[in-house]
Amino acid sequence: MPFCTRQWHVTERKTLNVTRDTVTDTEVTLTISMDAEDEEPFLNRSYRRVASRVRIPGFRPGKAPRSVIESQLGREALVHEALEFMIPESLDQVLKDEDIQAFMEPQLEVLDMSPVSFKAVVPLEPLVDLGEFQSIRLERDPVEVTDEQVNDVLESLRFEAAPWEPVERPVAYGDQATMNVKGTIEGEQVITDEGIDFIPNEENDLPLPGFSAEVNGMNQGDTKEFTLNVPDDYPQADYAGKPCQFEVEVLAIKEKDLPELDDEFAKGVRDGFESLEALSDHVRGRLNDEAEAAATRRLEQSSLEEVKKLAKIEASELVYQRELDMMYEERERSLRNQRMDMELYLSYMGQTEEELREQMKPQAEERLNTMLLLRKLADEENIEVSPEDVEAEIDNLITSTGGESEEAMRQALNTENARESVRSTLLNRKIMARLVEIVQGEASTGPAAEDTTQ
Repeated sequence: MPFCTRQWHVTERKTLNVTRDTVTDTEVTLTISMDAEDEEPFLNRSYRRVASRVRIPGFRPGKAPRSVIESQLGREALVHEALEFMIPESLDQVLKDEDIQAFMEPQLEVLDMSPVSFKAVVPLEPLVDLGEFQSIRLERDPVEVTDEQVNDVLESLRFEAAPWEPVERPVAYGDQATMNVKGTIEGEQVITDEGIDFIPNEENDLPLPGFSAEVNGMNQGDTKEFTLNVPDDYPQADYAGKPCQFEVEVLAIKEKDLPELDDEFAKGVRDGFESLEALSDHVRGRLNDEAEAAATRRLEQSSLEEVKKLAKIEASELVYQRELDMMYEERERSLRNQRMDMELYLSYMGQTEEELREQMKPQAEERLNTMLLLRKLADEENIEVSPEDVEAEIDNLITSTGGESEEAMRQALNTENARESVRSTLLNRKIMARLVEIVQGEASTGPAAEDTTQ
């Protein structure tokens, strides 16, 4: 994770006055003091920028001498303008002079303006010791698909294919009841739904626990009033623990007209199957593939957890803080995509920003530690992703999309960020595949020279 992502112009000058304080093995604090000679090249640059946009009577734009600009605006204005490039360029030079490799962008604080001095807290590469991870041994869970699982899928397909047919009897679990529903909490109408289709069942806790049981047994044309308590852990804190008065009117009742589970049924499923046996074999194969994938994911997760138990990680607190900031920003973006802002979300959750950040902190720490472990594993095992790997994966993604959206997918993936995301996904996939080989005792001795996992 390089620090320098911009190309900065560095002015030739003498060595700056630097005080270095190594706080920990993963963080160093630099105090950098400028003198007049150090500041002068930057002030000349800031003068030219300021002069180009400030109108001084008697001078054409950009032609007023620096002495006139300073007399009009004050030297402080030039210093403020210069800070934008003075601090990053000076810090960049100091990092080179001091042979410091920043893991990420330092935290900066201006200490004085005349002359300029500033402090930079520089996060260094985190220290990760994986321990004797090569000695970890785990077994993959055996995979078995039962007849009951196959039958459950067949029944689900049967239910999906069946049409809803009107019935003249009370509502039963599994029926579709068309209803008008009103819900009121402390005089506030919180639910107003007309003509909604609701399928009551014993596991359904929506809109509140007990609602399905109240609807069960009602007849078409019935109106019923009842009260249910909002759970104490309800997401919207304003309503938690309060009674909600419902008024429900049943407009219509329908049940599924289930077809026979036979060869004719199988011919109508998806692209069609020759027989019920062929459909059953297909279902069993899909279930087996899913079970195999799930077993692999469990083994990957267990393997990673075992590595975490052995590993020792030391990182600057700044690195963890930046990870938390990233997670918070991701939450904000996700909310915006749902047309909700953070302020409304916090109100809905009954939290402050500080409380949400504190809640997210363990997750941020866990995510960062996992990323650092995976990076270290890749280094230890010489696992890499080539540009050809990335291109092949992009082609696979585009091909799997197909249709008219193929070109749109190609354009979406033809960006640096998208390619980096694909590269990161491939790298993690290769790392986990290698780790699974290690814990099962299938890995060759020494780091992986080549990985063919795609």
